[in-house]
Amino acid sequence: MKKHTISRRRFVGNLVTIPSLVALGNAGKTWSAAAGSRFTLCVFSKHLQWLDFKGVGEFAAKVGFDGVDLTVRPGGHIPPERVRNDLPKAVQEIRKAGLTVPMITTSITDAEDPNTSAILETAGSLGIRYYRLGYYRYSDDEPVQATLSRAKTELSKLAELNQKYGVCGDYQNHAGRNYFGASIWDLWNATEGISPGLIGSQFDLRHATVEGALNWPVDFRLIEGRVHTLVAKDFRWGGAENGKVENCPLGEGLADYPSLFKLLKKSFSGPISVHYEYPLGGIERGSREPDLSREDIFTAMQRDLQVLKRWLKA
Repeated sequence: MKKHTISRRRFVGNLVTIPSLVALGNAGKTWSAAAGSRFTLCVFSKHLQWLDFKGVGEFAAKVGFDGVDLTVRPGGHIPPERVRNDLPKAVQEIRKAGLTVPMITTSITDAEDPNTSAILETAGSLGIRYYRLGYYRYSDDEPVQATLSRAKTELSKLAELNQKYGVCGDYQNHAGRNYFGASIWDLWNATEGISPGLIGSQFDLRHATVEGALNWPVDFRLIEGRVHTLVAKDFRWGGAENGKVENCPLGEGLADYPSLFKLLKKSFSGPISVHYEYPLGGIERGSREPDLSREDIFTAMQRDLQVLKRWLKA
């Protein structure tokens, strides 16, 4: 198995020293009581695909999360074609651990795909309110206006299904070439006339900062009324020699979450999905066979979660 360049000693040495896994688990449980139910802090299950449903719930609970953002997409915890059978089982096991499943992550972009209705109907029947949509892409072979028009048409069709099943589709703004939604104005344009309760935004500050730099607050204000869910993750620039984006632990990069939470304090009360996209034994890629120990993964997850909780408390 291919090893990552970061050594175990260096990785652990960069983390906050903590006495034990038991202490961390107990410390995490004080958050819900202190913060009430305004925020639901979820782990993105892409990073726990080395565990079964029962294991996901138990591990996430020990870390201190309130819920799980389940992957229901090709290569995820639940393949779309198995959603009717597997999603109820997953939710049941996670709830047994005392957690909720307020959101799922899908690859849905087409209302007429055979799996779309199955996913939305099953999620709605289980009380899962939010799902993350898949991505639309720009193409050099298609005019920009045509892509915008196509996305608007597809989102309108999905809004009708969402109303039928009592769910809401949130589109994540993802940085990168040809990503529809990398510019927040894409989503504003394509959702005009669609109820915010049916199609909204999963606002990702990391990606918004990459694309919008210092101007991301203006982008956020544009779609604030559609923001139902958030992503928590961080990045820094890789250096003058390459200028590439480098993912990093929360609080070590450029994503200004304290400023975002100030903007959100009156309008937002939804779930937050915590992502671990920096080198972490392969779980950043959804590996089912990570090459870091369970304890090291636990420590990293707990560390980022505690940073997020401090920001929210402040």
